[in-house]
Amino acid sequence: MRLDKYLSHLQFGSRKEVKTLIRDKRVRVAGELVTDPGYNILPGVAVEVNDAQADGPLEVDYLMNKPAGVITATEDPAQPTVLDLIRPHDYRPGLYPVGRLDKDTTGLLLLTTDGNLGHRLLAPHHHVAKTYTATLAKALTDEMKRQLEQGVVLKDFTTAPAEVTVVPATDNKVIQMTITEGKYHQIKRMLLAVDNEVVALTRIAMGPLHLPENMAAGDYRALTDEERAKLAQIAK
Repeated sequence: MRLDKYLSHLQFGSRKEVKTLIRDKRVRVAGELVTDPGYNILPGVAVEVNDAQADGPLEVDYLMNKPAGVITATEDPAQPTVLDLIRPHDYRPGLYPVGRLDKDTTGLLLLTTDGNLGHRLLAPHHHVAKTYTATLAKALTDEMKRQLEQGVVLKDFTTAPAEVTVVPATDNKVIQMTITEGKYHQIKRMLLAVDNEVVALTRIAMGPLHLPENMAAGDYRALTDEERAKLAQIAK
C-alpha cells in the first residue's frame, strides 16, 4: 500500500495533508526518513509520524449500543448518524453499519469495513438470528404469543415463526423475541398484526454477538478475536 494512502486510512489527514507531512520530512519507515508519498508499505513495517509510531488496524469491526434518535446510515445532511458517534481516530474509510435499526430503536449494531462480511450476515439464506427486547402497549396474551410463534401474515409476506419469551414480573408487557428475517419494521409490524403495539424496542443479540450489559448508549468497542471467529463461521 502507498505510504500516503496508509497514513490517510489511519486518520493522519486527507491524502493531500498526508503528502505534505511526508514531503516535510516528518515520516520514517523502519527508522529511515521517507519523502516519497508513493513509497510502498509492506505489512508489519514500523511507520513513525513526528517520532510517534503510527499503527492500528486498517480494517475494523465495532459492536455499538445504538442510542435512540440516531439514524442507521453513513451520512445524512440533517440528522445525526451512527458514524457520527465514532471517534475520529477510530474511523476507517468504508466503515458502515450492517443492517439497520430504526431511529427510535436501540441496541446492538455491528459496524465494519468488511463489505463481504456484512453482505453474508444479511443474506436471507444464512438465517442469522436477531433477538429483541420489546416493551408492549398491552399485555401479551397466549393467543398473541401463539400467532407470533406460528408466523404472521403481513401485507407483503408471511413471517417465519418467531421465538417469544415473556420477561418475568412485567405483567406480560415486556417480551424477548427472536426472528431470522430482517424486514422493514418487522417486529413492530408483527405485533400490530396480533393487535398489540411496540412502545420501545432494543436489539440484544445478532447471531453470536450479544449486547454487553454494561455498555452505555452510544458507546462501542472493537470485536474480540473470539467474536470475529464466530462471525466468520456463521457467515461462510
